[in-house]
Formats: sequence, structure tokens, C-alpha cells
Amino acid sequence: MRALLTPEVVPRLGVVLLKPGKELMRLFSAGRVLVEPEPEHMTRLSTGRVPDARQPLAEDEALIPFFTDERVICAAGGLSGLEYWLKRNACECQYPRSDYHHHELVTMRHAPGAMMLCWHCDNKLREQSTGLLAGIARRNVIDWIIDTVLTGLRFNRERELSIAELCWWAIYVGVVDAIPESLAARAMQMPCETFPSVYKESDIIAVDNRSTVALQRRIKTAGSLKRCRPQGNQQVMQEQQPKVLALSADPESPESFMLRPKRRRWENEKYTRWVKSQPCECCRRPADDPHHVIGHGMGGTATKAHDLFVFPLCRECHDKLHADVAAFGQKHGTQLELLFRFLDRALAIGVIVKA
Repeated sequence: MRALLTPEVVPRLGVVLLKPGKELMRLFSAGRVLVEPEPEHMTRLSTGRVPDARQPLAEDEALIPFFTDERVICAAGGLSGLEYWLKRNACECQYPRSDYHHHELVTMRHAPGAMMLCWHCDNKLREQSTGLLAGIARRNVIDWIIDTVLTGLRFNRERELSIAELCWWAIYVGVVDAIPESLAARAMQMPCETFPSVYKESDIIAVDNRSTVALQRRIKTAGSLKRCRPQGNQQVMQEQQPKVLALSADPESPESFMLRPKRRRWENEKYTRWVKSQPCECCRRPADDPHHVIGHGMGGTATKAHDLFVFPLCRECHDKLHADVAAFGQKHGTQLELLFRFLDRALAIGVIVKA
């Protein structure tokens, strides 16, 4: 909190007399006060408390679910932190509908937060739940979280908090899951997808285009980068690829000594789930299924090939393959060619690694 005070200077003695007044006296009781010449950008301000910057995010109704989320409140310091903030910033009773206010102030918790009340209003409003009290508590929570975010980002109250800074704080404190779709869309500069009441079958695409999912993908991508040791004056950034599948060889397995061993199908749900998240090997659209190779001595009645012999296909390409394998192979290449190309990529980017 900053204030412009009118000094009375006695040049000969080098004494500066400050007249803070009753409203600003608590600045001196809160701790040490730094006295310095008035900066140029404050020359037009009148004497008194420097007004805080207007925070448009506090007035955005779309962000209310984020500010009142229990995870966000807990990350900001919990209700005890809110009460401590109120004691330092609220200097009077916040209940407007009272003709009398006692001089003693106390905090009263009310969903979704808390508020500062005088002793008289606290006794009168305790155990009550009204829209007015909820609005006061909600406003306190929003102002407190914005102030906490500014403090956490090393800013003061003269700065207007932006959407990007609020999202970064949410990522930093680990509450990215509480970010609503509208906030993530604005931070990612993506259009907010509308949900019509009726869909055409041709408009349904099996892909998750939510803004929050795109934001989490960006976070995972950034987290997969690791900083290597500096070489000269350059910092070398190396991508740390996800290790989805680790393989090892066992040349002396019990089945290898049997004349007619019982074959077991190799399964790995983690790998097939990753395959499903990759682009289609034919049209490069988002894949829907991990296709198991059919024919070539693999698969049969009520059986599938091993989970290693899969490659991603969208639903349309997958249906065309099963409808006519020969026509599909003439247009896109054989299954073995597609499988070899996909396995080569999986090995090259470090998804399949040695155990």
C-alpha cells in the first residue's frame, strides 16, 4: 500500500513532518515506512492513498467459478489466509445495511469466503445466509486472490492483472485443472467452442478440442524439455521424449525350450493408448483407433495381433481398411509398410526404449 503525504519541511533542522491523518495512520502501524521523493507518474495524483489499479478480471462473471474453487482458495492460502488479508486491508465493517457499527472488528466466515464485520453486526448476522452476505464474501475472495497473484508474481497493486498472468499463476501453484474453458480459450487465443443442441453426424469429430486440454498439452510439452549443461555461451535445450514402452530380451524363457509352446498374446494398454493419440498414418487427421495388423499370419478368429503390431488410424480409414484390404493397400500402402514406418518413428523419438 502506498500513499502520497504532504510534508512540512524545516530546512535548517532537516526535519520532515508528515500528516498522515486517521485513514493512513495504519500504514505506520503495519511496519516501516519509506519516505522518498514523489515519482513523476504520481505528480497528478492528489494527496492521500494511492488508488489501486482497476482489475477487470474481478468483474468478469465467467471467472467466478475459478476464483471460488476450493482448490484455488487453498492454493492462495486458505480461509485463514483470507482472514489475515482482511485484517490488514479492511478497516471498517463491510455490512452496509446497519445504522450502528461497533468499533471492534471481527472476521466472519460465509461461503465462499469471509468478511470483516463489527462486533454488533457479527452478533446479528451470525448463522444467517443471504445473497448480500454471499456477494460480499465472494468479492473478498476475488480481491484477495488477485492481490495474492500479484504478490506471488512480484507485482504491486498498481498493475492490472492479465489473463495470461492469472493462468501462469494457476499453473505454478498446481491448480490448472480449475481453469474454466472460457479462461483457457482466452489465454490460448482460441475460439470458445459452442455446443449446439443438435449435431449432424458429419460434424462429429472424435477429437478433444477443448481449450483446457490444449493448455495442458502445452504444459506437458514444456515440462518435457530439460536444460542441459551450457556449452560456451549457449544454453542447449534438449527434448525429453516420453518413455511409453520399455522392452527387454529374455533368450532363455521357459517356452523357448518347449517343442510346442503355448502362444500368449502380448498386451500393453499404455502403448496402445499412446498409439491412439497419434495422427492417422493415412490422412494425418487425429486418430481414433490403434489398428492391429490383420492377415500376414497374424490375428484370426476371435483373436488379435500383439499390441506391438499396431498403428494409428482414424475411424474412416479404419472402416475402409476392414471393408477392402486390397483396395486400401493400393491407395495407402500395405499394412506392413505402415506398421514399419510407425515403429521406426516410435523408436526414433524414444517412445520404445530398452528396459
